[in-house]
Amino acid sequence: MSQEHFIGGFHAVQALLTRRAGHVQEIRYDEGRHDKRLQDILAKAAAKGIPATATKRKELDGLLASSQGVVAFLKPDRVSNEADLDDLLVQETAPLLLVLDSVTDPHNLGACLRSANAAGVTAVIVPKDKSAPLNATARKVACGAAELTPLIRVTNLARTLDHLKSYGIWIVGTCGEAETGLFSQKLTGPLALVMGAEDKGMRRLTRERCDSLVFIPMAGEVSSLNVSVAAGVCLFEATRQRQPG
Repeated sequence: MSQEHFIGGFHAVQALLTRRAGHVQEIRYDEGRHDKRLQDILAKAAAKGIPATATKRKELDGLLASSQGVVAFLKPDRVSNEADLDDLLVQETAPLLLVLDSVTDPHNLGACLRSANAAGVTAVIVPKDKSAPLNATARKVACGAAELTPLIRVTNLARTLDHLKSYGIWIVGTCGEAETGLFSQKLTGPLALVMGAEDKGMRRLTRERCDSLVFIPMAGEVSSLNVSVAAGVCLFEATRQRQPG
């Protein structure tokens, strides 16, 4: 079974049952566990009419090593695409978007989704190709954010950035060789922040679509940040600037 169709771990499963219970097909849990955390999940699943099955721990760990003894199986999701993005944008006067160009590590995707949700991001946009899957690992790292913040997969990222401009959205890309520091860049109004791949940064066509480029000022000896950390720094600077007053 594809890892995109199940999620493990107490926090992630709790969040799923609380916010998107209609997407849960079944719960499987460690037959040897009888603690309160598990009983709370089973009670919530029962209240939602979701079946729960006692299962050998070895079988659960075979699905996901970090299951913590509980796994939720999901109903197949329809992949969100460009049309869903338009539906979101027509409802927002000043959307804040996070664009991930070729981020291929599920851990980084999950961490970016978590930061995006905390920062109030409208949607996270990724290319269909050369992008991490929203699998069980990404969902667990996201700690419930994958069930709350829309993840939009687009066929052509450069063309999508052009399309965003038709909504008046300013595109800000991040790269180490930029001349403008993050804290000097205006990040209010309709905005899309673009983060590049873990190793090579933004692709050429993506960079060319950016209205401005910024770097994150570094005070220590390291030359760069993990993409998910960099995304968090940029998003919360945008959030700070966008606060009333």
